[in-house]
Amino acid sequence: MNSNYLYLTLDILTISVPFIFSFYPKANFSKQWRHLWLAILIPGIAFIVWDEIFTRLGIWGFNSSYLTGVQIGSLPVEEVLFFICIPYACVFTYEAFNYLARRDILHSFQKTISILLITMSLSIGLLHADKWYTLTTFMGLSIALSLLQFVWKVSFLARFYLTYFALLLPFFIINGILTGSWIDEPVVWYNNTENLGIRIVTIPVEDVFYGMLLILLNISLFEWQRHATR
Repeated sequence: MNSNYLYLTLDILTISVPFIFSFYPKANFSKQWRHLWLAILIPGIAFIVWDEIFTRLGIWGFNSSYLTGVQIGSLPVEEVLFFICIPYACVFTYEAFNYLARRDILHSFQKTISILLITMSLSIGLLHADKWYTLTTFMGLSIALSLLQFVWKVSFLARFYLTYFALLLPFFIINGILTGSWIDEPVVWYNNTENLGIRIVTIPVEDVFYGMLLILLNISLFEWQRHATR
């Protein structure tokens, strides 16, 4: 395979299996698409703007050896597609878990998990306010979780936590490749003066919580849309 198609191939592989299984008759996710487009579009725009700013500031960047060369602003088209393919696959997984696991096994732990995540995120963000990636990721997550848990008092966070925990395996594979695992150079490079410098193999620890924030917003808007149209 031409290395210039690596990132695009990862995008396609990420969405292809969930898309195919979206038409499974007993749990037809395609019938939920009308609730999905805003759930992908709104966070996608916010994250693309965030991505664009950080790319221009040199907080992270992209290796042209693994890209097709098509740009949207400062971003490769593959990076823009990332904010469509990953959310689609993750919301599909969330719905699959809802179908397969009727019992909300983490329900009684939802508030405790939320408090731990909020406290951890707020502390890390404030203690490392001089590092832009660390600050924005952890403060954004702490604010979003605080609003959902204590202001809007949603009940789906426990199912989100279970889903995201399950998604960590494919996350580490895909993000591992993007950050340089199993390939000669990373697809996405990071300025380590703007993050904690802690890596899970090749993955900056911030990526785990950046991904959590993205999928949290996707699922929250998906649930809002679904209940708003009932």
